[in-house]
Amino acid sequence: MITEFADSLKNPSTAFTPYPPASDRNAWESIPEDLKKRLIKNGEELLNFHYPSLTATDYMEFSRNGNRSRFQDKLFLRRTALNALVLAECAEHEGRFLDDIINGLYMICEENAWQLPAHNSYIRDTPQFSLPDVTRPVIDLFAAETASVLAVAEYLLREELSAVSPFLSKMINKNLEERIFTPYLEQHFWWMGDGLSKMNNWTVWCTQNVLLAAFTRELDESKKLEIVKKACKSADYFLAEYGEDGCCDEGAQYYRHAGLCLFNCLEVLNGISGNAFLPVYNTEKVKNIASYILNAHVDGIYYVNFADCSPVAGRCNAREFLFGNRTHNRELMAFAASDYQHSEDPLTKDEHNLFYRLQTVFTHGEMMGFEKNPQISHKDFWYESVGIFMARDEHLYLAVKAGDNDDSHNHNDTGSFTIYKDGKPMFIDIGVETYTKKTFSPERYDIWTMQSRYHNLPAFFDGETEIMEKEGAEYRAEEVFCRLGDSICSISMNLAAAYPDERILSYKRSAVLEKGKQITICDHYEGALPNPVLSLIFYEEPILNGNSVQVGNLGSFTIEGASEIRKEVIPITDQRLKTAWNHDIYRLLVTMEKQDLVLTIW
Repeated sequence: MITEFADSLKNPSTAFTPYPPASDRNAWESIPEDLKKRLIKNGEELLNFHYPSLTATDYMEFSRNGNRSRFQDKLFLRRTALNALVLAECAEHEGRFLDDIINGLYMICEENAWQLPAHNSYIRDTPQFSLPDVTRPVIDLFAAETASVLAVAEYLLREELSAVSPFLSKMINKNLEERIFTPYLEQHFWWMGDGLSKMNNWTVWCTQNVLLAAFTRELDESKKLEIVKKACKSADYFLAEYGEDGCCDEGAQYYRHAGLCLFNCLEVLNGISGNAFLPVYNTEKVKNIASYILNAHVDGIYYVNFADCSPVAGRCNAREFLFGNRTHNRELMAFAASDYQHSEDPLTKDEHNLFYRLQTVFTHGEMMGFEKNPQISHKDFWYESVGIFMARDEHLYLAVKAGDNDDSHNHNDTGSFTIYKDGKPMFIDIGVETYTKKTFSPERYDIWTMQSRYHNLPAFFDGETEIMEKEGAEYRAEEVFCRLGDSICSISMNLAAAYPDERILSYKRSAVLEKGKQITICDHYEGALPNPVLSLIFYEEPILNGNSVQVGNLGSFTIEGASEIRKEVIPITDQRLKTAWNHDIYRLLVTMEKQDLVLTIW
């Protein structure tokens, strides 16, 4: 689809200039005064900033013990500090921040490699090298993002840097050429796509940043056209992974690295072609990709989550708002603007990508002009391409994951459900812990959060052996039937095929929301293994009273058909999990007495 437009493109314009450089004082002086002051204050906090050192042993830590956070945290801090200093200088324009900016540019260009240790390989899903080969750069997510940070910084402050030394821009351009443009055109990295391999957010995330780096500077015409055509092919490979309904199989959190990066790919392509790619925004699939984040929203900070996605998927910002504008989705614009106004960090100081922050600066006024608490009509929805069911009434929200166990960032969670009461989590999906070497290795499913027994799903037992769901496209929900109605919404499925044991003949689950009344979960099991044990996961403590359970102060439910109910406390110690769950969570283990188990929630 996108490649068709590139094929007719003979001469992309020289540069991508969507926002004014710092030298355009009329533009920068026109941003709201309170925003300008905040940008300057953020920069002042970093005056005389000591950029953290990055050593060879820091890099090797991932290969040695699997820890990826300590190196990444220091690398990302360099970039977020530089971003804040650049925006402060653009806002104030008195030269106060230039020395610290130049120090940051120098240090980033001095790094032996821009790819993360966790991504330091040339073939997908192969072991990483302990140190980078400086003669053969790897373009991963953060090498590409580093390129765009340097490129956008240089674009914004080109005149100011040149007044200090003409060699600063040359230094940046040399690094971009050697680390990004040459390997991009001469090598094939898996995320570029080939029409056969499975893609994910990497494809458009990397492509967007290569485009930003390339088209914020002068390149010869043949190279520009080559980059555009390769980028468009990658974007089409990415789009081919999506169903027409636009569902992101990585969840709401990854929508920001998937759908929104597709949006910025299109923004750059339009910016260099006189809007030749605008018709792409009017296609049904792209409009549906844009609206996914609105449909997956539960309430407040919470989103439907599955796979590696957290229920606290982050606030909306300028990109959602602008994507809504491009796709003529006024509700998405209103939702994004409202969410932005409620954000604890609207200026996204921890954002690595300088271009995103620039979009926020120049969209801030428009977003603040929208109503802070609009009436947003969230719809009941069935995303057939991934198997996500969502239904709600005034108080209850029900989401069910059907599909299979082959999602990007997959957890073995087919058939699991989440329930919210008055916008608060009642039955939960835990999410994922801080990424380590094990997370993306053959031992991935040894991690507890990836396993079906830590979702709202049954486990089976053969003596001491616990039989859980297994990963892979063949482990799936079958006989799926969904109905969305004004008064009743329901989904039913057979989960037997999600388990690697033929003795499980059938495990049928139905989930029904009777609007204004209750949710009912009915499980029926047939098979040769003993009666299964259902896990139920909660954020607020469940208090048992016979077959009735009170969940914190949220609501109650009853359990019919259980021979035993046990409660466990699951400590939350991981920092990534703590962003969603700031205290311990709970699990009920419910043993099925015979063949049927019924939960009634109100």
